[in-house]
Amino acid sequence: MSAPSPLASTVASIERSADIDALCTVVRTFARPLGYDRFVLYTAPPAGEGVIDQLLWVEGDWFGVGADVDAATYLARCPMNRHVLETERPFFWTKSGAEGQEAYRVVARPTGDGVHGLQVPVFGQVGLVGAMSFGGADIDSSLDARLDLEAVAIAAVGTGRRLTAASDRSARSRRLTARELEVMRWIASGRQHSDIALRLGLSERTVENHLRRIRRRLGVSNTAQAVQVLVRSGQLEN
Repeated sequence: MSAPSPLASTVASIERSADIDALCTVVRTFARPLGYDRFVLYTAPPAGEGVIDQLLWVEGDWFGVGADVDAATYLARCPMNRHVLETERPFFWTKSGAEGQEAYRVVARPTGDGVHGLQVPVFGQVGLVGAMSFGGADIDSSLDARLDLEAVAIAAVGTGRRLTAASDRSARSRRLTARELEVMRWIASGRQHSDIALRLGLSERTVENHLRRIRRRLGVSNTAQAVQVLVRSGQLEN
């Protein structure tokens, strides 16, 4: 029996991922040799309720500032996400222009300087269920690369949805203490750790310890994901 192809091994590893961090590691390992070093993975809400339900992964210098972009900046400045509502097929795009004045175009094959990328919408029985974006400055935009990354994206969205559903069930069954919920409500409102510590009469280290325990209990890899899980489970409504 012949050994599985790199693509088959990658898809299998994605589908076996126990958490988002493991999923991200597998995708990075496959995509970076193809020139892709920027990634976005998200699930989609029901039709008519916007583009993005949960943003599971944002990584890379999408806007040429020399650092990873944060989720809020990416969502505010990248119009390509809305284009997934207008197509059922993966598409390449290219970006040019100075920071804050970027111009995006959907293209057959990206060329020239600037950041380029591949956007892969993923569909299920209910329509659009999520999407994944791959970006880079010098990417492989061949047909083989597009087809491989499409398979990777489909596996990543499916696994991301599974992990999200599992986290939601876990959150409902493992409720936080009153103090932990208090900390998370301040985090969800955008407060810094130092501000939360001052307001609650705690040390910053105690706040960080609370957040570490919360992430471990909910089975998530970062605090933003913890907020999303708690909102979806109804624990941050009050």
